[in-house]
Amino acid sequence: MTRVAFIGLGNMGGGMAANQAKAGREVMAFDLSAAALDKAVGAGCGKAASVAEAVKSADAVITMLPAGPHVRSVYAEQILPNAPKSALLVDCSTIDVESARAVASQAKAAGFRFADAPVSGGTAAADAGTLAFMVGCDEADFAAVEEVIKPMSRATIRAGDHGAGQAAKICNNMVLGISMIGVCEALALAEKLGLDPVKFHEISSQSSGQCWSLTSYCPWPGPVPTAPSNRNYEGGFATGMMLKDLKLAQEAAAKAGAATPLGATAEGLYALFDRLGGGGKDFSAILEMLRGNTPQA
Repeated sequence: MTRVAFIGLGNMGGGMAANQAKAGREVMAFDLSAAALDKAVGAGCGKAASVAEAVKSADAVITMLPAGPHVRSVYAEQILPNAPKSALLVDCSTIDVESARAVASQAKAAGFRFADAPVSGGTAAADAGTLAFMVGCDEADFAAVEEVIKPMSRATIRAGDHGAGQAAKICNNMVLGISMIGVCEALALAEKLGLDPVKFHEISSQSSGQCWSLTSYCPWPGPVPTAPSNRNYEGGFATGMMLKDLKLAQEAAAKAGAATPLGATAEGLYALFDRLGGGGKDFSAILEMLRGNTPQA
């Protein structure tokens, strides 16, 4: 039986760890939140008292942590000193490319195989085991990485060497953030012009305006029953997380000398929505700000 240490059981990590257990793997889980850890135990995971305990006999270590500094410190201080050298290390957090490459370098120097493998799909896909993984790793390690994350994945793509997974993730989410604003602006305009937004969705979904933000994650309630818009924008992918990813994209663009004016504008709009109280809502709720229905309005 494959022994998996899973570190980080938040909105995404909890469902991911549960799917590892459902696949018949021996999962030792750890999180600073006792409630999150108890939920993982209820889903079939074992409870570890610390990161060091979770990883000490693992065949694979999977981490899902908030930001680059957390990933750097957890690997340097707790995982690398305590995990078996044979363990495959897979970080699924969304962090800056520089941090991903730094941790990869430290892991390889310590004798480990390492991959950055951020995900796309949101909490529903995390729970269902249908996430898309964008992997940065040595080519020789990809088959092993793919096998480890198989219970959580519908698609696993090697983007390139270490850091490439993070690069793909922040570029993808910049596209997503920009396109969602465009869809929301069009829906808000349709409403102002007296056009039924549901009818506009039907038309645009079969026209040149078709995109994932419209047809799979529609911000207007009704057309896509599984979208967070039907649950008062609860669950899904929080505005605060989208803002984090857009900031990562802008930081990367500045370092690379890339022009991303729409990415910068999207960051500014989500930052405004966050300040107005929308940070915990799904990012598609920015439609309400564009309609004048902000949390403080």
